[in-house]
Amino acid sequence: MNTCARTLSVSVFASGLLAAGTATATAAWPERPITMIVPFSAGAGTDITARTVATCMESQIKGASIVVVNKPGASGDIGLSALAQSAPDGYTLGIVNTPGVVSIPIERSTKWSLDSFEFLGNVAEAPGTISVHADSAIRTIPDLVKAAKAAPGKVSVGTQGVGSAGHISMLLLEKSAGVELSPIPFQGAAPARTALLGKVIESTMANVDEAVVFRAGAPWRILGVMSDARSPVAPELPTFKEAGYDIRAGSMRGFAGPKGMPADVTARLSTAIKACADDATFRERAAKSYLPIRYLAPKDYMKSLQQLDASLRDLWKVKPWNQ
Repeated sequence: MNTCARTLSVSVFASGLLAAGTATATAAWPERPITMIVPFSAGAGTDITARTVATCMESQIKGASIVVVNKPGASGDIGLSALAQSAPDGYTLGIVNTPGVVSIPIERSTKWSLDSFEFLGNVAEAPGTISVHADSAIRTIPDLVKAAKAAPGKVSVGTQGVGSAGHISMLLLEKSAGVELSPIPFQGAAPARTALLGKVIESTMANVDEAVVFRAGAPWRILGVMSDARSPVAPELPTFKEAGYDIRAGSMRGFAGPKGMPADVTARLSTAIKACADDATFRERAAKSYLPIRYLAPKDYMKSLQQLDASLRDLWKVKPWNQ
């Protein structure tokens, strides 16, 4: 065998070993616990969704152990930054919410963008709501608008931070009703709940699943939902559209990992998420949490995020949410 032939043979052999080694490494996955990052505080809807899906995924992926880690702050930017900068080895994934995963890079410089993630599938979509303390004189959506018009910039509204679902929902209400409100940022819906019940703030935004849970046994009044039709989890609640304000807002909740994960690991994670969205036990738990399920496959999920990105960039031109 000549020198060239020997070199080629060695190269092919080495390539084969490398490929075999890679296949063995990914085939053995997961060999250690998987971290699931939640970019918000414990106890609210996003956290509950993440923990419910994590439990389901452990039953779908042989040998998987998933540890949920809360990394709240900066409207989700801290947790999303941690996710984007994680090693793309399949051992870190996270729950991602709209509009934050889209709105944050529009409003500020970030270390990540939509292109920083491998989107694995969406599992739920909850419309936004606005609530007041049960003792409040504000009892309906028109009451809220009337109060805001009587005292521009004075009616306080709890949000999950600048550019969060709650903040964007509030801006849409301001635009539609021609009012000015006073946003008060919190590190999630749960701290805002505490502030509302303590009468520190006059109202607060929350997604419908969060709001329905929050009002259970508490002096809490939900004024309405920001969707085309009444929510199946709370059909007694009127829509803002019924009150004359055509507002659609809320939060999609899906899962992603850092860009560059092995294709087979990405496929296994995506398959597990779809299986969980279809799983009877998961659906039962979601129903008990008042979580509206809406599964989107990775490609459809990404397409929806891109459409939202275009829509929010249009909103930014007329009502930037960092001011």
